[in-house]
Amino acid sequence: MDIGIIRMSSKGQIVIPASMRNDITEGEQLLVIKEGDRIILKPLDTLEASVKEDILFAEKTERAFLEYEKGNFSRKKGADFIDELKSW
Repeated sequence: MDIGIIRMSSKGQIVIPASMRNDITEGEQLLVIKEGDRIILKPLDTLEASVKEDILFAEKTERAFLEYEKGNFSRKKGADFIDELKSW
């Protein structure tokens, strides 16, 4: 087991010690789980596809809800919304 001490920046950024990131590539997505005082980082690619999809969906839903709370959504009639979806 590797152990290291890190510091969080004022922007919430951390650096994983070089000895612990040898098998993590630049741009790789990591899942962050916080439970009580425990924080776990896990490469997203190692998760089962269905679990990964659930986590990504939950993240998108949370971001959308935060935008909704800020008032960043517009109202549309149902038919207009369906038409817009079809254009995607």
